[in-house]
Amino acid sequence: MASPYAANGNAAMLSATGLTKRYRSGVATLTVLEGLNLEIRRGETLAIVGESGAGKSTLLHLLGGLDEPSAGTVRCLGADLYAMNESARARHRNRTMGFVWQQHALLPEFSAEENAAMPLLVAGVSRGEAIERARARLRDVGLSARASHRPGELSGGEQQRVSLARALAAGPLILLADEPTGNLDPDTASGVMDLIFELHGGHGLTSVIVTHNLEFAERCDRVLKLKTGSADERAGVHRPAGREVSGR
Repeated sequence: MASPYAANGNAAMLSATGLTKRYRSGVATLTVLEGLNLEIRRGETLAIVGESGAGKSTLLHLLGGLDEPSAGTVRCLGADLYAMNESARARHRNRTMGFVWQQHALLPEFSAEENAAMPLLVAGVSRGEAIERARARLRDVGLSARASHRPGELSGGEQQRVSLARALAAGPLILLADEPTGNLDPDTASGVMDLIFELHGGHGLTSVIVTHNLEFAERCDRVLKLKTGSADERAGVHRPAGREVSGR
């Protein structure tokens, strides 16, 4: 029996329709995103770029089912994320998505392999199986020799590689990354970004990457640019040269 989370053909993995997010600030309303339409197909790499405050991280959180939109829908493999209750959305998210953040958020008291295994352990996978799968992902990111080391014994680049291993431990179909190289020096950042693209292909992922680095963004299949406007102005989605962007 096929998994309900399996991807089919070139179907949309993630899509947003009329996606809107507003925040109340005193008596004023700040509109970060309004009426955004977006479709991300299987196997694509999509970069989200734009000025600080333009809504890049907000959009990623909404696509990942981590925040509630003010209006609109987000579908992941055809399922409406925000029609689900919170626990159902969390289960769906954990089975389909892996997340990488600018801050690696590793637990300092656990080893690299234990950190990478953590999503599996939380999901109820036996410790033996979770560690075995975590070790496989650490091999993928070139850290087999550092599996027993704690985060404080690892460099910044190594810590971010552990977070990549953690994101992929459960075998997600979608990778969502928010400034994954933002805290790294240029050479280390370049190596981590190379690894992200390698993992994207090797694991058959669909990847959405928020980044300030336009060089990295141009390596993606498509680039979506969010533009900061006034509090009531819609965020713009602009078409970069040579890239096709679905949106307003």
